[in-house]
Amino acid sequence: MNASTPPVATDADEETGAFRSGTLGERVADRLLTKIRDERLTPGTRLPSEHAMAQHFGVSRTVMREAIALLKADGLLTTRKGSGAFVSKTGLPDAALGDPLTEQSVQSLLNLTEVRRGLESETAALAAVRRTPGQLAEIEHALLRIEEVVSAGGDGVEEDVQFHLRIAAATGNPYWVRFVEMFAQQIRLAIKVTRANEARRMDFVHQVRDEHEKIFAAIVAGDAERARAAAGDHMLCVAARVRLADRDFWIGRGGALARDFVRHFADEGAEPPAGEKVAGKAAASRARRRA
Repeated sequence: MNASTPPVATDADEETGAFRSGTLGERVADRLLTKIRDERLTPGTRLPSEHAMAQHFGVSRTVMREAIALLKADGLLTTRKGSGAFVSKTGLPDAALGDPLTEQSVQSLLNLTEVRRGLESETAALAAVRRTPGQLAEIEHALLRIEEVVSAGGDGVEEDVQFHLRIAAATGNPYWVRFVEMFAQQIRLAIKVTRANEARRMDFVHQVRDEHEKIFAAIVAGDAERARAAAGDHMLCVAARVRLADRDFWIGRGGALARDFVRHFADEGAEPPAGEKVAGKAAASRARRRA
């Protein structure tokens, strides 16, 4: 597909001529997504005009707008007034796509990371101005333990969790600790995924260590804004590394760990948040066209 001459396509199955399930807008969205992936369009690529794509799929512009809106809601397209639709930089990693549960699991992981960004940023900022010498020593000990365990061949998951818990404790506000503990199991499972990914690349290992050290250094310096920025940047980098994980990771151990992360909700008798259930339905819709 390109901006000037989109390839010929119809909304019918190419082998049988039968129409796919779902609304017409959903079917067009699936076909458009197929073209984007098959032609390996990169983030930022401008799609043909709405009129050209409507002709391309043999549908009305109203249906085409619905299809674009569906992909935009799924984080796969962005639109700019007067410029059209563009392949988004915020979609799921290509390597994770194909299995609905894995897609939902990766999205859940990114959703939790977004929440953690606000949580970790605020606790780090408060810890920078409230920590006692004893609490500072506990944070440093937790940081050193991560390095010791990883150097000895461990995954460092529990030590990573403890590092962030010690920072929360250093705020002097027990409700921050309770808030972190409320999500402790989800955070622990999420860190299992991210650390498994990071352990496969030494540059990732070094990045994580540097990010933790920047948070600690800001807390030592008593610089709240620097601590807030360092913790927020750490979570942004965590999300970026998830998106950079390759296909081998998601079809192997990474996918299994990510699915365990989502299954934890079911094990506790709870359901994933509504937005993630919607994402799961969208993933299932995309999976149908691969069947």
